[in-house]
Amino acid sequence: MKKIKYYISALLLVAVAAMSLSSCGEEKLGPTIFPDVDETLDPTSYTYQLDTFLLENYLKKYNLTFLYKMPDISTNMNYNLVPATYENSIDLAVLCKYLWFDVYDKIAGKEFLKSYGPRIILLVGSPAYNPTSGTEIVGLAEGGIKVSLFKVNAMNMFINNPDMMNEYYFKTMHHEFAHILHQTKTYPNEFNTISIGHYDSNNWQDRSEGQVASLGFVTTYASSEFREDFAETIANYIVKTDAQWNRILDMASRGWTSGDEDDVTSEFFSYYYYKNNDVTNEPTYIYDRDVFTVTDEDGTVHKYWRNFTDPEGNRIVVYDVEDKDGIDGAEAILHKVQIARSWLKDAWNVDLDELRNEVQTRQADYDIANLRKMVTGGYNQ
Repeated sequence: MKKIKYYISALLLVAVAAMSLSSCGEEKLGPTIFPDVDETLDPTSYTYQLDTFLLENYLKKYNLTFLYKMPDISTNMNYNLVPATYENSIDLAVLCKYLWFDVYDKIAGKEFLKSYGPRIILLVGSPAYNPTSGTEIVGLAEGGIKVSLFKVNAMNMFINNPDMMNEYYFKTMHHEFAHILHQTKTYPNEFNTISIGHYDSNNWQDRSEGQVASLGFVTTYASSEFREDFAETIANYIVKTDAQWNRILDMASRGWTSGDEDDVTSEFFSYYYYKNNDVTNEPTYIYDRDVFTVTDEDGTVHKYWRNFTDPEGNRIVVYDVEDKDGIDGAEAILHKVQIARSWLKDAWNVDLDELRNEVQTRQADYDIANLRKMVTGGYNQ
């Protein structure tokens, strides 16, 4: 499960509750938003092209039911959810094929997903908000059988932005499939010992990326528990570009501070500070983005606070924050990747690096207009 922090107004909750109470009574309910699903394809139906595509490319090929009309029996009734739009369902259906199923077919063989893949993929238009933790769910893997992808109706806003598509959909696909695989064949317990004592299931969403990277996690959500750490490690390694992956390792190898020794969950974090001579020479911590470096011809690196000078007009020199957590975060992350790499090879005969290379190639230059033609006709392979 991938969860992202959100805020919701208490007044809105009150208003919704009041509306719910006022609607009770003798009035007839309006039509359901969950349409009846007919297994017989109707050539006159507006959804015929997508239904045919899903039948041929998912049901017949993988024995997988791809649900986008969101039948109510397939969803958790504790959440307020809406169906995915037809247009966005087309986009995610072809992208799932191109960036997930076709990739595994090529790297692991055409029988792999037919044997071990999910049996149901459910698309939901909205996220599932969790008011208890202040998070939203954008993906679920249930019992090694079903994968649910949420927030589908937002994807048209960044359909051509691979980074955003990764964050909400592509990474979620690989994350949830990693859950399915380890629910079938357990990964080595050694993985769980690497960051033991540093997981936080209650407050992971309040941690900063700099903090968790230094502790050996690829994302804040990875720091919530063992299984999520495992799935996040695999998913992020697969979808992150070289530059993005190296940034994680760079953060992991550095000291950090929230600027307040007692505030370990602060969203503010810093790798640098400058000496504040006005306050008994106490350090003042600054954001990483406010620092720039200058490299001399001899290779000497100087670091300065961006756009600020001292009263005499001199650049303000900044200093690295000491790494006090006693953990080599980069080494911990790479150790986790190696365990996942060996497990995938030994348990599944799947090469993680080949998988990553294929995904990187495909996600870097996918043409959504052409991929849509898998459904509408005229697709150019």
